[in-house]
Amino acid sequence: MNAHATTQRRPYRGRIAPSPTGHLHLGHARTFWTAQQRARERGGVLILRNEDIDRARCKPEFARGMTEDLKWFGFEWQEGPDVGGPHAPYNQSERQRLYQDALEQLKSGGFVYPCTCSRKDIQSAASAPQGADDELIYPGTCRVSSQSTLTHQPSTKAGWRFRVRDGEPIEFTDGALGPQRFVAGKDFGDFVLWRNDDAPAYQLAAVVDDAAMGITEVVRGADLLASTARQLLLYRALGFEPPAFFHCPLMTDANGVRLAKRNDALSLRRLRAGGESPKAIRERWGGALQRGLPD
Repeated sequence: MNAHATTQRRPYRGRIAPSPTGHLHLGHARTFWTAQQRARERGGVLILRNEDIDRARCKPEFARGMTEDLKWFGFEWQEGPDVGGPHAPYNQSERQRLYQDALEQLKSGGFVYPCTCSRKDIQSAASAPQGADDELIYPGTCRVSSQSTLTHQPSTKAGWRFRVRDGEPIEFTDGALGPQRFVAGKDFGDFVLWRNDDAPAYQLAAVVDDAAMGITEVVRGADLLASTARQLLLYRALGFEPPAFFHCPLMTDANGVRLAKRNDALSLRRLRAGGESPKAIRERWGGALQRGLPD
């Protein structure tokens, strides 16, 4: 599969899509700023989407803090919270029907199968190596199981996995990192689309929403590069035109460790409370933040 972006013919629509599982940090800010700059330079629209489908980890206070911190930092979006637009609601928790419809379409096409394996089951399988993004490659335990056997047992909590074609190459050109190539079954395996707690997984929700919102370019961190290969398979299976992709380098702390939400010392909220300004952040970190930040 060789994906060539054809989105240049459409008006530019970009998005920033944080998950309210903690406070945003400087790595988020740099990547999101790149997304905003690319939308501005192309005379396009920037959408803010609240990816709040993880019921256990997403908190309303983080969602409120997210928009407050983004506004303080100087972000302006044309669609999303406090703005609206043709694709509202922008909370993934309110878009369950869209994801369910997509799952039913994939079931009808034979692209998915039910899976009862836990992460512990996969970790204990001797034949489960790590993929390109350190995700364990699913060993295929439920791949040949009878759907009727699994789905007719009320006590069995099954999720749904997308069945990849082992050995199929997925190629695309990233706007920042150039030509990319991943091989299904080697760099990643059958992946979860619907969790056993009856919620859509990231891969499905992101693809459905980006298609529904008409996103023409996805700007995000390089840790999601391999996810692009998975998502391109979903775009094809669902009959959606894929966007272009632009993956930004990840930001690290002084010890070279990738920033995470648990590193609160570098959260926008903590820096703001400590009297920092966007200008000071620009001067400290430089790079993609050096253009256009408010004082």
